Amino acid sequence: MLLLGIDIGTSSVKVSVVDAAAQKVVASAQYPDEEAPIIALQPGWAEQSPDGWWAFTQKAIENCNSKGLYNALDIAAIGIAYQMHGLVLVDKEQQVLRNSIIWCDSRAVKIGDEAFEAIGEERCLSHLLNSPGNFTASKLAWVKENEPEIYSRIHKFMLPGDFISMRLTGEISTSVSSLSEGILYDFADNRLSKDVIEYFGFDESFFPVVQPVFSSHGALLPSVAQKLNLKAGIPVSYKAGDQPNNALSLNVLNPGEVAATAGTSGVIYGVSDQLVYDKQSRVNTFAHVNYTMTQKRLGVLLCINGVGSLYRWTKNTFGSPESYPELNNKAQTAPPGSAGLRVLPFGNGAERILNNKIVGAQFCNIDLNIHTQAHVIRAVQEGIAFAFRYGLDIMRENGMNPTVIRAGKNNLFLSELFTETFVNITGVPVELYKNDGSAGAALGAGIGANIFSSPKQAFEHMHPVQLVEPASKNLEPAYQDWKILLEKQIKDNDEQAYEEAPGAYEVFKNS
Repeated sequence: MLLLGIDIGTSSVKVSVVDAAAQKVVASAQYPDEEAPIIALQPGWAEQSPDGWWAFTQKAIENCNSKGLYNALDIAAIGIAYQMHGLVLVDKEQQVLRNSIIWCDSRAVKIGDEAFEAIGEERCLSHLLNSPGNFTASKLAWVKENEPEIYSRIHKFMLPGDFISMRLTGEISTSVSSLSEGILYDFADNRLSKDVIEYFGFDESFFPVVQPVFSSHGALLPSVAQKLNLKAGIPVSYKAGDQPNNALSLNVLNPGEVAATAGTSGVIYGVSDQLVYDKQSRVNTFAHVNYTMTQKRLGVLLCINGVGSLYRWTKNTFGSPESYPELNNKAQTAPPGSAGLRVLPFGNGAERILNNKIVGAQFCNIDLNIHTQAHVIRAVQEGIAFAFRYGLDIMRENGMNPTVIRAGKNNLFLSELFTETFVNITGVPVELYKNDGSAGAALGAGIGANIFSSPKQAFEHMHPVQLVEPASKNLEPAYQDWKILLEKQIKDNDEQAYEEAPGAYEVFKNS
């Protein structure tokens, strides 16, 4: 029996077909080969076409099928992982009303900050576990305020995975996990957030039907099945945001377990059984894939927006036409600490760990007589690892103290240098697994369709391929130097904000 997993990423859509009995990937494919563009109509904005995701999804499935490694008619269930926090709007004919405002778009920061103040900080944190911030609810409020004609035609709003599920099945549904990542779920009252809905004036008819993450979200339409050479009627039996799904794919389901990823964004995601929150909302708490009313499983997430984006930019700007493995090898030739070159990797919109401020990517202390391409590449990897350490220290302030972190051996964790730097600067061992989001989504589909009797059975054959343990503390002085530069940049940005808008600065400063 086969399972199909679909991972709707920012850069591409990847699909994997997994043998349920062996829990092994039979075949995988992604589309497009080049990284998909992000539409930035203004600085700080970021959009993508939902119909583009659907076209990529179909092409990826067709490419995977064309490898001839399995019979596509043996696929029994479909699971979907997707980039979190995006806003998709459709009308009554299920036609897209505008491009999706995606996760790294910063336009709704002010709207979310105003909601945080109006609803009340203590109430938001104790009920939503977050500030409304720059999440899906605030993005929908931005459309209501700035695009009233589009808003008037909304039938349903969705997150990206809900949209792909709709295209596959014709049905529209969501989950508590998805609503929580949009800051639309009240954990204290166990219902849609009345506070957020009433403050923004949303119509509750906009909300899709709420289903468990592991359940049937609809049956594959005959027309879609025929086009993709799949069996009509098989269920979409799992949908989750990419970071909860990444945790699932690494069998991170229980309190104290922690996952990490270093793809387009960088994330550390830890599971708790407590309704925890950061008072400044620098790290965020969402319902995990196995959250229920009776068994609280919360995912505490720190996010660095521009990890893979920065490394891609570095390759294109300083490395082309070299491949990523060649860049990783070249970085190894520069000394630890990159001879004083420091990189602040914050060039992809407002950063939650920096109180939703836009700091920008910074290259600091460049010495034209010393620093080479190798120094630049190494400093970028070190700067990303330092940002992870900075965020992990915030998680530690909130009671999340991992003794080991699990990660897929992909993206930046393919770099031996980055992995060793990450481990040494955080002081936490990393277990690496040969797994990814699309394979995890496939296993999630097996859980949701009751092909596996439990999540434990779905991962009984999974074992780490490598354990990397801390071996040195020689980068600690470089990290402290990096941290001073970051704090100075934040202070300089605050002072500039004061000069430009003194009256608004007090609100901005305390947000």
